[in-house]
Amino acid sequence: MPLDTIDNAIIPGSLYGISEEPTYSGVLSFMRRKYTKDLREADVAVSGVPLDLMVTHRSGTRFGPAAIRKASAHLAWAPPWPWPFDPFERLAVIDYGDCLFDPGRPETITEAIADHARRIVAADVFMLTLGGDHYVTYPLLKAHAETFGTLSLVHFDAHSDTWEEEEKRVDHGTMFYHALKEGLVDPATSIQIGIRTTNDSTHGVKISQAPEVMHSSAKETAQAIKATVGNTPVYLTFDIDCLDPAYAPGTGTPVPGGLTSLKALEILRNLAGLYYVGMDLVEVCPAYDVSDITALAGATIAAEMLCLLAVHREPVS
Repeated sequence: MPLDTIDNAIIPGSLYGISEEPTYSGVLSFMRRKYTKDLREADVAVSGVPLDLMVTHRSGTRFGPAAIRKASAHLAWAPPWPWPFDPFERLAVIDYGDCLFDPGRPETITEAIADHARRIVAADVFMLTLGGDHYVTYPLLKAHAETFGTLSLVHFDAHSDTWEEEEKRVDHGTMFYHALKEGLVDPATSIQIGIRTTNDSTHGVKISQAPEVMHSSAKETAQAIKATVGNTPVYLTFDIDCLDPAYAPGTGTPVPGGLTSLKALEILRNLAGLYYVGMDLVEVCPAYDVSDITALAGATIAAEMLCLLAVHREPVS
């Protein structure tokens, strides 16, 4: 094997194509993509936000981006199944590394994350973000709404994260309440999938609770999502605790009765064609994981998201 097939994350070369280096070695970028801060030739920047200061139960999601990158090496040797194409022949994807913020100054974290996103969005590069607790989506929504206007939220989760509070706190269970109040998200074109915790108000957002989703076909759920968002700019956020703890035990707030991995992946595969402007995968907490199955589920879902972006693009010759 030539020496230059190792550590494709750091050696010079094309941003396209699949890496063939061993799954158990090398620099662990997401899907073996090149680590770089150079956005000039990139279509998509995968970026981590290793934050867990806003959790209401178990901490540890600060290690989520690293765990997802590690698990993704197991997937990087071939195109994601069952898509009939290689997304990396159609998209120039980089690993932009992690967002820097000062945990000792929590009042600065929201803007630090938003500024991180603004740099990428301003370069006309699509963001796929790896969390971190779910609060990270709030500053990401702020940055994206500045460019794309009011957004439609497609939100996979066990929790609505729209619990009301009188004061604006930093909390991964209230941030979408504030996003709705501030006009970052349009409730009429937003939908939450997999919800199975109590909240007295929907705030006008369409809710597809977990039993309904599990008893419907993936195509039916996807059709409901598409009918809700139409052709509006969509931000897709997937909290790994949308999955049942049997499939994703490594998360901070697990709730029994969730989606299977198969159901979630089938729904995503039926969501091609929406006007996506940003995506994230959050709440992987490796300290509570078993045999890395949660991190692997997260990496697989993130890879599916890339396929949703690539499905209507032509291969680069």
